[in-house]
Amino acid sequence: MAIHYQLQGAVAVITMDRPETRNAMDLAHYVALGEAWRRFRDTPQARVAILTGVGESFCAGADLKDFIPTITAMDRGETDRSSLPEDILNDAIHKASGLVKPIVAAVNGFCVASGMEMLLGTDIRVASETASFAVPEVRRGLFCSGGSTVRLPMQIPYVHAMDLLLTGRRISAAEALSMGLINKVVAPEALMDAAMDYARMLAENAPTAVRETKRSVLEALGLHQAEVYARELEIGHGVFAHPDAQEGPRAFLEKRSPRWRDEA
Repeated sequence: MAIHYQLQGAVAVITMDRPETRNAMDLAHYVALGEAWRRFRDTPQARVAILTGVGESFCAGADLKDFIPTITAMDRGETDRSSLPEDILNDAIHKASGLVKPIVAAVNGFCVASGMEMLLGTDIRVASETASFAVPEVRRGLFCSGGSTVRLPMQIPYVHAMDLLLTGRRISAAEALSMGLINKVVAPEALMDAAMDYARMLAENAPTAVRETKRSVLEALGLHQAEVYARELEIGHGVFAHPDAQEGPRAFLEKRSPRWRDEA
């Protein structure tokens, strides 16, 4: 499975390795990623994690050829949703996972859709000068039901969050830095060193104090969040059941403009 887990002292490096799809994720890779995060959680000597991707992409989101058709079929009632492992999928994108060990993101290219949802579950974010960011679901007739509508307005100013969520446009690393979405921008060749510098600083601190500090922040931010996430998912089911959720990915794959059906 192309999700790599490497423990370097107290730092776990988790790497998404699917370059043929710009690290877009199908169901098997989401499950493998969720398992990697559980391994990190349950390994006492692993105090900090770095999440990154191979090649020129962090994560290009969910696989439009594989995963998205599966979700739309489920939300249209055409297949059984009970077969979808919701818990481990939530762990893959840190949605309500409760992981209190710190996570550093090393963003080396496309960070879009589900990649952005993973990013929003990290604590410190270093990006290459060549990185770019987007929440493009509205451009595909889809819905970002992995926590973006909840977390993004909590993490950056409202106007910037709505810009990204409603336009679906892609922004540069420099613009992401100006919005407060990321911590630092570095040259591509310096990315992993910069991420490791952060990780080692965190790992040198008292592990209990670090974990409990993050726990306190998450609990303060997460008051009533379970209900909000449930509502986000409920709204998302309706969007994925709509014909536009099939038309958008199809048009993208066929390299044409989508023909939307504006209906309730």
